[in-house]
Amino acid sequence: MADKPRILQDGKDLIWSLIALGVIILVVAGIAGSCSWGFGSDATDQKVPHFDVSAGLEADANTMPFPIRDPKVPDAWQPNSGSTQEIEKTISSNVGWITGGGAYIQLTQTDAVEEDVMRKLLGDDTSGTGTRDIGGQMWVTYENLDHQKAWIADLGGVRIGVKSRGKDESMQTLAEAVLAAQPLKADRPVPTG
Repeated sequence: MADKPRILQDGKDLIWSLIALGVIILVVAGIAGSCSWGFGSDATDQKVPHFDVSAGLEADANTMPFPIRDPKVPDAWQPNSGSTQEIEKTISSNVGWITGGGAYIQLTQTDAVEEDVMRKLLGDDTSGTGTRDIGGQMWVTYENLDHQKAWIADLGGVRIGVKSRGKDESMQTLAEAVLAAQPLKADRPVPTG
């Protein structure tokens, strides 16, 4: 059978060619393992990257000029992130987990002032929502327009921020764990002067 003359080819032929090409690409990508299918309803249904929180916090303790704590969180929490960020003229140590309920929760430790920490965690459109007494420590609570919450405590030489969109129970668990943890021993040079 002869091919259709070029003048009889139309948009349907192009669409069918693109569909066939798309199927081939998906099959090759699936076999190669270079893509994942996100059909789950929350982060616990997906592949969560792993991050060694203890090693990250230990490295931060050795380089940052303020005390760093390594809280012991529930075993069901999956550590998935760590970073450092500038907050005004200082720096912060940030680590995060996916809780057993599938929500992301972040711990920030810094010597920046509370207002700067709040802005970094939640942005400018943030309102104070009160205070909480956790283990005898006052935490100032905030929420932004996207319903993200942050609790911030001043532990003297360091401000602790707990941020999540999840349940208050998870935030309280992390806050209690931070207060229970002793500052890590730092192996950093002592300033002379």
